[in-house]
Amino acid sequence: IQTFLQHDLHSFGVNVPADTLHRFWRMLAHLQGQLFNASQLGQSLGGAAHTTATRYLGTLVDAMVVRRLEPLLANLGKRLVKSPKVYVRDSGLLHALLNIDGVNALQGHPIAGASWEGFVIEHVAAMLPPGATLSFYRTAAGTELDAVVEIGKQRIGIEVKFSLAPRPTKGFWQALEDLGVDRAYVVAPVAEPYALAANVEVVPLTGLRLVSG
Repeated sequence: IQTFLQHDLHSFGVNVPADTLHRFWRMLAHLQGQLFNASQLGQSLGGAAHTTATRYLGTLVDAMVVRRLEPLLANLGKRLVKSPKVYVRDSGLLHALLNIDGVNALQGHPIAGASWEGFVIEHVAAMLPPGATLSFYRTAAGTELDAVVEIGKQRIGIEVKFSLAPRPTKGFWQALEDLGVDRAYVVAPVAEPYALAANVEVVPLTGLRLVSG
C-alpha cells in the first residue's frame, strides 16, 4: 500500500499527497459495495469539494485498485439509483486497509459480507466474454440486484449472499421481474448448486457460468 501510494502513483504523474489518498482509500474500504456519495466523502476529507472526491475516485479507478460499478439505467418507468457502487478490487488490500489480519478477524467483522460480494464481483468481471457489460440494478424503492450481466440481448442477474443457506429478499424477485432476466444466480459459499426456481439457481463461485457450454 505504501509503495503504491508513495512511488507508483507518483510515477504515473499523480500529485495528490499520499496520506490524503490513503485516507480516501480507507474510506472507500469501509464503504465496500455501497453507493458512492462524493459530497459526503468530501466532507469526511475535511470539507473537500465533491469534485475533488470524484477526482480521487477516478485516480484509484484508473490505477485499477478500485472498481466503480455503474448502475443499469434501463427505461422501466421506475425511479432508479444513478450513483455508482465502489469496491476495493483486491480482497487482500481491502482487509489490509481495514486492519483485518486473519480469517478469524474477518469472520467476526461487519465487512465480511461486503468483502465476499467484492470478491465475487471481481470474478464475474474477469469472466465477461467480449462485448458483455456488467452493472447493478437498484430502484429508489429498494429493489436490487447486485450485478447484471448483459451479453447481446441476454440478461443475467446475480445476487451475492455470504450465507450457507441464502434466502433472497422480495426485492431480488422483483428485480428479476423488472428486468426480464433470462436466468439468475445467487452466489454463496455453498458446497453444491441447487435450484430455487425455474432459471434461478444457488451456486458456489466455481459453479457460476455466464456462457453456456
